[in-house]
Amino acid sequence: MAPCSSKDRPLRSLAEAFDKLAREFEQTGNVDLRLDSLIEACSRISVLLGRLGIAFKFAEQDYVSKVEDLLEASKQHETLQSLFDNGVHYGSPTTIDRHIRSVFYVKRGADMVKVLFNNILESRHLSLRECASKAYEEVFAPYHTWAIRKAVTAGMYTLPSKGHFLRKIHEEDLKSILDHIIQRIVDGHL
Repeated sequence: MAPCSSKDRPLRSLAEAFDKLAREFEQTGNVDLRLDSLIEACSRISVLLGRLGIAFKFAEQDYVSKVEDLLEASKQHETLQSLFDNGVHYGSPTTIDRHIRSVFYVKRGADMVKVLFNNILESRHLSLRECASKAYEEVFAPYHTWAIRKAVTAGMYTLPSKGHFLRKIHEEDLKSILDHIIQRIVDGHL
């Protein structure tokens, strides 16, 4: 069996995309981050969400819609700074404000993945459900209504085991994935 490419390994692909984004961020002096670069990196997150199973299907679809919204915004705004400047300038509920909300949602999605894998790294004895539940409580729960929080909690019980999830993303070598790739994500490139 041929080794999986980075494309077939969404966690590696995600880490590589955010490494590239971090390099661009450093090169631009932390200003004028290109919106298309952010979209490229963040689009990799939806693949991981999809591999978490039915519990995250709605989250995956919602996340993809936000990334597509940012893709639409990138037709008018080359940089993230331009998007924010125009949103602040107009200051009313406009299309641009919708795009800014999408930026925050996409950022929370990246934070969710980061916290999830940080939980996996720090708490190897916890199940994927426990790690994901802790990540959700930290990142998304403060922004969700009671009904959504309850639905998410119920959905967490359908998550696969850690081993099954890692096989779905072609990362069976838990030690390698935890020690190398996840640490890159946790160290701040996401």
